[in-house]
Amino acid sequence: MAAPMRLLVIGLGYSAAAVAAQLRPAAEAITATRRHAEGPRPDGIDRMIAFDGNAPSPDLADALAEATHLLLSAPPDEAGDPLLNHHREALEASGTLRWIGYLSTVGVYGDAGGGWVDERKPPAPSTQRSRNRLAAEDAWRVLGEGAGVPVAILRLAGIYGPGRSALDALKAGTARRIVKPGQVFNRIHRDDIAGWTARLAGKAVGGTFNLCDDEPAPPQDVVSFAARLAGCPVPEALAFEEAGLSPMGRSFYGETKRVSNRAIRQATGREPLYPSYREALLAQIREEGPAGQSG
Repeated sequence: MAAPMRLLVIGLGYSAAAVAAQLRPAAEAITATRRHAEGPRPDGIDRMIAFDGNAPSPDLADALAEATHLLLSAPPDEAGDPLLNHHREALEASGTLRWIGYLSTVGVYGDAGGGWVDERKPPAPSTQRSRNRLAAEDAWRVLGEGAGVPVAILRLAGIYGPGRSALDALKAGTARRIVKPGQVFNRIHRDDIAGWTARLAGKAVGGTFNLCDDEPAPPQDVVSFAARLAGCPVPEALAFEEAGLSPMGRSFYGETKRVSNRAIRQATGREPLYPSYREALLAQIREEGPAGQSG
């Protein structure tokens, strides 16, 4: 019988916290890192460790020696992945690891001119952020092969969910309907990231998988749908050239592709809870009400 799951999460952000919550019933213990350990410990997390990626952490070395499952959410930079930079020896020496999951991005594919892409497409990242992610993917694959541990590379589309949706942007007064002809974005709901990742972790499945919903869609359509649901005016369309986006914002509009989720569905036998933004926004407004009040 396999030892109980002991999950270590590097970078307990929005998505990783949802994965940890999904795995909580199966895990004997869950340890997580964030840049600062001060403050209340999140629900469902047994131990918090400070790790900012700039220096090794003795507490983290101890946690690595016990972990059976490792989920990586902390972003790399041009120097590489922070955990590999500071704790590679502990990782290579681990005799307990059974699965590694790395949260990456569909940005590694670069631009496809609006065409469909799947995991067979050779990556061609066009931004430094995506090049860093691709380098980190490769580094984790190499480590996994050397250690005999399955590594799941999870390429995430644009992440949204409660607190990070078009409905929330409308409530905050920050929603804009930016129109660039031919532009579509791929999306993935937080709960589908959690559900698919937990399936892979539970069965210790490795490989490369796109995590996205079934319907790449123009961003202005999502805002219009959310506005109608919320019963508020639909923001006026704003041409991309006139939007005054930051360089990072413009970079997202520099690529357009339609990403397939067939491989993750086949590997897990799980269909997305939210096949498109419509089902997700409908569920959110049923939960919160038009004014964002739960209950």
